[in-house]
Amino acid sequence: MARYIGPSTRISRRFGQLVIGSAKALERRNYPPGQHGPKSRRKASEYAVGLNEKQKLRYMYGLLERQFRRVFEIAKRERGVTGERFLQLLDTRLDSVIYLLGLAKSRAAARQFVNHGHIRVNGRKVDIASYNVRPGDEIDVRNAPASRQMATRNLEENRIRTVPGWLSLNAEQFKAGVVRLPKRDEMDQNINEQLIVEFYSRF
Repeated sequence: MARYIGPSTRISRRFGQLVIGSAKALERRNYPPGQHGPKSRRKASEYAVGLNEKQKLRYMYGLLERQFRRVFEIAKRERGVTGERFLQLLDTRLDSVIYLLGLAKSRAAARQFVNHGHIRVNGRKVDIASYNVRPGDEIDVRNAPASRQMATRNLEENRIRTVPGWLSLNAEQFKAGVVRLPKRDEMDQNINEQLIVEFYSRF
């Protein structure tokens, strides 16, 4: 399936915050990419603001527009606040959970880790990155030398990352659990999901 494979730091500079890639690009050039990047730009319309917020979140999770819209439609049909439920569905994707646990350095790397069959959920191998975990699910790294070596290296490199309260991690046994669904204040605070809801409500 097609994925964005262009310059990652360009995306972060476009939105003025770390979305994908390295934060070093923002340290060197903290203005939008392009010939006129350093110059001030005119005020964006409401449509443009909503579109930018939607694109920013889509790039963060590495989804195509069709996938992203499908998740939104599911959130809209379910009970609760649409925007918050939308973020919950994105954060409880298996690749996102693997990233949040520190088993991968990025969501793209987590997707590859899952797709290559290194992860089990409730004792069964799951190689679908979009699989949504639920409270009570148990996640572990497959008991194979290659899988455990990769997990050990990634956990060591990401040990400064704090595991969110809605997940539990036993790094020594390569096991994790989903305690509950994430609350809004436990998800990305740089996203204004209401803008995305309003953007899609136009169509």
